Amino acid sequence: MKNKHKEKQSVAAGIQLNKKTIIMISLLAVLLVIAAGVLSHVIPQGMYTESTLVDEVEIYNPDSYVQLETQNPLAWWKILLSPVLALNPANDYFLTGIIIVVFVVIIGGTFLVVDECGVLKYIMGIVVKNFSSKKYLLLALIVFICMLLSSTAGILEESITLVPIAVAISLALGWDSLVGLGMSLIAIAFGFTAATFNPFNVVTIQKMAGLEIYSGLGLRVIVFAVVYAILTAFLVLYAKRIEKDPTKSFCYESDKSMHEKYSVELCKDALNNKKIAKATKAFGICLSSVFILIALDFMLDMGGTISSAAMPVMFALGAILAAVFSGMSKKEFFTNFGKGIKTILPILPFFVLILAIIYVLSEGQILPTILYNIYGAIESLNPYVCIIIVFLIIMALEFFIGSGSIKALLTMPIILPLANMLGLTSQSVILAFCMGDGFTNLLYPTSGIMIIAIGMVGVSYKKWLKFTAPLFIAEFAASVILMILAVAINYS
Repeated sequence: MKNKHKEKQSVAAGIQLNKKTIIMISLLAVLLVIAAGVLSHVIPQGMYTESTLVDEVEIYNPDSYVQLETQNPLAWWKILLSPVLALNPANDYFLTGIIIVVFVVIIGGTFLVVDECGVLKYIMGIVVKNFSSKKYLLLALIVFICMLLSSTAGILEESITLVPIAVAISLALGWDSLVGLGMSLIAIAFGFTAATFNPFNVVTIQKMAGLEIYSGLGLRVIVFAVVYAILTAFLVLYAKRIEKDPTKSFCYESDKSMHEKYSVELCKDALNNKKIAKATKAFGICLSSVFILIALDFMLDMGGTISSAAMPVMFALGAILAAVFSGMSKKEFFTNFGKGIKTILPILPFFVLILAIIYVLSEGQILPTILYNIYGAIESLNPYVCIIIVFLIIMALEFFIGSGSIKALLTMPIILPLANMLGLTSQSVILAFCMGDGFTNLLYPTSGIMIIAIGMVGVSYKKWLKFTAPLFIAEFAASVILMILAVAINYS
């Protein structure tokens, strides 16, 4: 009973990350840093001596692997200080990490202000008023839009901004927080799985492989349709089940306080408040501008440069404008914004530890040896088995390295030529990479984005796994079938 009471309290207070969960994942990250350090002392260091420069990325010759004559395992003091050493601006992954941290902190402040302004209640009121009779059409449309944004423009961390809104919509339509997470967080992660034009996986790896940009689109569109159908069917079936019996919801207890906070009556009352209406409109304009910037990034092939820099600014501006139009005082604004930041701060050391894992694996020079030995073990196997092994490798690396672009830069220069020697086309490897990188963003406890998102609505990691397990199993099975199809048709 105590745990349930705490869970309810956390939801009622806004974004309240579960302390036990934060401690657990932070300890896990520390253990992973140590494990990576141990591996750097156990696995021989190696390197590929011959490479070709493709679009400013070195693609290695698989036959040029050599084990270093002088083994210099990463010093233990470097392993222990890796969280500090990883924060070197010279590291390729440093900027990515900083952008994510700044973005997450601002989101914490923004949504507490926006919530206090009544914006979420207003959005829920609009949904109840206009979509009560066509709720499943709205669900399917939101899932499609979120998947499309991710599949084309490559948004992922941005899904955090949509979670409170999607959860509010879900509650307004009589569902639960998990359906809201499905419409936003899961849909965006699955859009990564079903990438079509995604600049962070498809385009990056196609450039490395020397392929025509956006080539092979036909099969990727089919993949998108299959993944979309699986996710939408899963959410609709779950939503209908809890409509019949709300107690079957995995977050029935924790949602009670949210239903009280966002009751239908309060949401309808918000529609009659002109100040809240103006605040919602102002915030909506700022939110829309973010997605316009993402589209501009995509069209100009800027790789997220514009939107990454502008996003935190636009969300902070959205919070300020919402506060001004709702009549919130300056003191209330800074108090609420500070509270929002404070609730999100405990997750920041975890992000630093993830950067430390990448630092140790990279500086330890053991990835070339690992991949070389994998190649030696599978070179006699048929391409159908090999593509599944590539898929599993990417899934395993996701546990340590969440960023798709960083994972691509670390592994693809070696995997691409190895895969070609195994009889796999580069397009098939790209497909395996996207599928192994996509849905696993929500599977492992090392995903900071997932932990923050479920923490927003008071859902524990255990309940999250219970909810998503059938979906992940279905997605895994579909991925295997689609990869086998890619090999069968010699996907190119």
